[in-house]
Amino acid sequence: MNKKKFHYILFGVVILVLVIGGCLYHRENQKKELQEAKKQAVTSVDDLEGSRIGVQIGTTGDIYVSDYEKDDAGTVIERYNKGTDAIQALKNGKVDCVVLDEQPALAYTEKSSELQILKEEFALEDYAICIDKSRSELKEKINQALETIKSDGTLESIIKNYVGNDEEKGKTPYQKKDVDRSGGKLVVATNASFKPYEYYENGEITGLDMDMMQAICDELGMELKIEDMEFDSIISAVTSGKADVGTAGMTVTEDRLKNVDFTDSYTTAKQVIIVKDPEAAVKASSFTERFKENFITDNRYEYILKGFFNTVIITVFAVIIGIILGGVIALIRTSHDRNGGLDILNLICKLYLTVMRGTPAVVQLLIFYYIILVSVDAKILVAVIAFGLNSAAYVAEVVRSGIMSVDAGQLEAGRSLGLSYWQTMRSVVLPQAFKNTLPALCNEFISLLKETSISGYIALVDLTKGGDIIRSNTYDAFMPLIMVALIYLVIVLVLTAGVHVLERRLRDNER
Repeated sequence: MNKKKFHYILFGVVILVLVIGGCLYHRENQKKELQEAKKQAVTSVDDLEGSRIGVQIGTTGDIYVSDYEKDDAGTVIERYNKGTDAIQALKNGKVDCVVLDEQPALAYTEKSSELQILKEEFALEDYAICIDKSRSELKEKINQALETIKSDGTLESIIKNYVGNDEEKGKTPYQKKDVDRSGGKLVVATNASFKPYEYYENGEITGLDMDMMQAICDELGMELKIEDMEFDSIISAVTSGKADVGTAGMTVTEDRLKNVDFTDSYTTAKQVIIVKDPEAAVKASSFTERFKENFITDNRYEYILKGFFNTVIITVFAVIIGIILGGVIALIRTSHDRNGGLDILNLICKLYLTVMRGTPAVVQLLIFYYIILVSVDAKILVAVIAFGLNSAAYVAEVVRSGIMSVDAGQLEAGRSLGLSYWQTMRSVVLPQAFKNTLPALCNEFISLLKETSISGYIALVDLTKGGDIIRSNTYDAFMPLIMVALIYLVIVLVLTAGVHVLERRLRDNER
């Protein structure tokens, strides 16, 4: 054997030893991690102290575990807008367990083999329909309808169709009755990410609660209208009159009774603890399978398209309001600074700017929806007005700074030619100011586009909300979020390219 061949063999043996050693080390390390995970795992209610607990904000699970937050064991409560988000946090190791209603928990664990529900229940509870304290007559009617569908077996049939045994599930779907609807419209607020009680299927909100509300409407001769919103917004919608009732697997609690009333109970449920099974094998899906599940199955891409359309509509009309109102405010403030006068209008404008720039956009949106425009049912109109007025405050300051950047001699030259102050502003100053402020205005419009992602707070399906609906159905965070982010990115790139073209043409016109 020559020296060169010996070196090759030796090198191969060394590589083989390193590979085997690395595998053994990795295997041993996995065992240690598994043993450590088992030591820290939540296996019963007694283990909750000192752990990180995930809950959906505003739910009874949130209320029940709040007592642990003040203990000396260092328990941390992580509150999420959706149960889906809490489950995703559990899968990623950000929390040790999730406290949730049993039926939605079963739906989550069926999708994820790495999750399991502890056998020990956390709490028992009764579900009821929430209603404003002033609607006692409507409450009585709903209670009578509930009693009717209970006594004739309709409610039991609906419950079995969703949460019965394997032989009962899906066998008795409720069929909407052909009855007189002269009783008017019943607006139901819900959170459609709570399968099997309320969830999206083929673009429609369905589930146990929704079928029950349809049966109640059939008894009352009313037309059912469903509004999907964040769970913690339901009671606000009911008390403000945006919705007649709230139905989302809601439990009667003392805190909730301070704000709303409840009908008779329609079913009993329990809170359970979901944990991650450290020994479970995670089944990986291919990119194609995940893409199909998130966007093709049940035509889920339609949620993205609908959200995209609404986002564009809101942004375009809000921009128009922002430019018009912002320009007027800028002219008023500039005229006051240079010429004096307009004291009252200037004071109003300064107050407006202070309020709109000093408060978060999401708070403004909620104020417009639940307080100022409470009688307006068109959610897109509410969003356009709220975002438009918010944008106007920033546009006003951008335009004002652009006007002030134009040399004062330009204004004086225009006046010396016999033009009035406003003629000079329109023909001489504003064209130059527009060119100076174009990059800043572009940034404001991009910010406005991204701000519309909070429209889901008023039960409006925008682009972000469309992705959330898909996540609530597939329990996959990656695909919907990346798709939404890419769409926003493409829109921003198109807007930026358009502004660059406009800037180039304005420069060419100067030559």
